[in-house]
Amino acid sequence: MIDLHTHCLFSDGELIPAEHLRRVEILGYTAVAITDHADSSTLDFVIPRLVQAATDLNRYSKTRLLPGTELTHVPPEMFAELTARARRLGALIVVGHGETVVEPVKPGTNRAAIEAGVDILAHPGFISREDAELAAQKGVLLELSGRRGHSLTNGHVVAMARETGAKLAVNADAHGPGDFLSKEMAEKVGRGAGLSAAEYAQLRANMAALVQRRVG
Repeated sequence: MIDLHTHCLFSDGELIPAEHLRRVEILGYTAVAITDHADSSTLDFVIPRLVQAATDLNRYSKTRLLPGTELTHVPPEMFAELTARARRLGALIVVGHGETVVEPVKPGTNRAAIEAGVDILAHPGFISREDAELAAQKGVLLELSGRRGHSLTNGHVVAMARETGAKLAVNADAHGPGDFLSKEMAEKVGRGAGLSAAEYAQLRANMAALVQRRVG
């Protein structure tokens, strides 16, 4: 089990990294990314602390902690700059906060995040076919969200992925202990959005391949 979009108390989550990691270790995760919300004012606060947490905790945990960030409500024009800055600071997973239908995300954010080369476009709402095609070309994973509200358009995201060949991920967008997905619940999110068993297995393979690329 892998989840590449979660939050600790460095943004709006509830847990310190050590407890966060221990909770998912007990659930049998092989890897988890903590991707706290950030913009230009907080990247240099969030990412170095997550890098330090990963350096310390990965020596003792069966679950690999990946430091990351979710660029959230940033102007689309800043995505390329902030994605590059996040990687320089040590973020292994960069998530773009997509155009979810339950928040006033600025139009054009999906396209800007994909063009910037984020790893995952989170809860991309009613993503256009053109943006899904670009995601397929650039290898950006489109997220099926386990979080209430954000999950409303999971079926649309699956449809766009099928039409364009874009790759998918399932993430909890966990903010607290009750949000983490079990292996069984993650599959329900994917299958409930319309994926076949084979398509869901490919989704898991996509996520594992991304982790492998980032950690070597």
